[in-house]
Amino acid sequence: MNRFDRRRQGLAIGLAGLAGFVDAAGFLSADGYFVSFMSGNTTRLGVNLGKAPALALTPALLIAGFVLGVALGSACAGRAGARRKPAVLGLVAALLAAAALARGAGFHDAMLGLLVMAMGALNATFQRGGEVAVGLTYMTGALVKLGQALAGAALGEPRGGWAAFMALWGGLTLGAVLGAAAFSHFAAAALWLAAGWALAMLAFSLSLDHGQESA
Repeated sequence: MNRFDRRRQGLAIGLAGLAGFVDAAGFLSADGYFVSFMSGNTTRLGVNLGKAPALALTPALLIAGFVLGVALGSACAGRAGARRKPAVLGLVAALLAAAALARGAGFHDAMLGLLVMAMGALNATFQRGGEVAVGLTYMTGALVKLGQALAGAALGEPRGGWAAFMALWGGLTLGAVLGAAAFSHFAAAALWLAAGWALAMLAFSLSLDHGQESA
């Protein structure tokens, strides 16, 4: 995060907010499973395997769908070159819109599959050297870096950089609050709002991707 300019940091925070929004809406409609937080689903998988193996299929499929989404997003980014951000976000928006359509048609399992794929693909937005430069749907790494930056600031290091990681975490948290509120008040439209959010981020990303960039 600290290597990004202000506009790219803003995009990352906005996309973390989108991830929080979608994860909250998905969590509330998926019996306590996550659509972007695969560490949580992995724990659920392990618990189910230990206590009720018949229930392990759901988290296993969600994890597989997320990995597939990462693969699709990475392939899309690799083919798009310098325009990888809008290309990946176009894929994310399409998957979210498809999830909204699936929900409207009553295909709950298809909706969840499309949501985890969208969140997996979202992580391909920022890449450096072919690898993810900043995780947008998971915050453990950002919180570790926040703690390290706070320690650096306490020790008098000139550039701790903690504010960027705090903002990234705050973006996901605020997005989750908004996602829960949207699902509670107008569940049918929540995923369409998420697709619109992705399109807004796509439009913003178009101003960032002129020429080659490092992330």
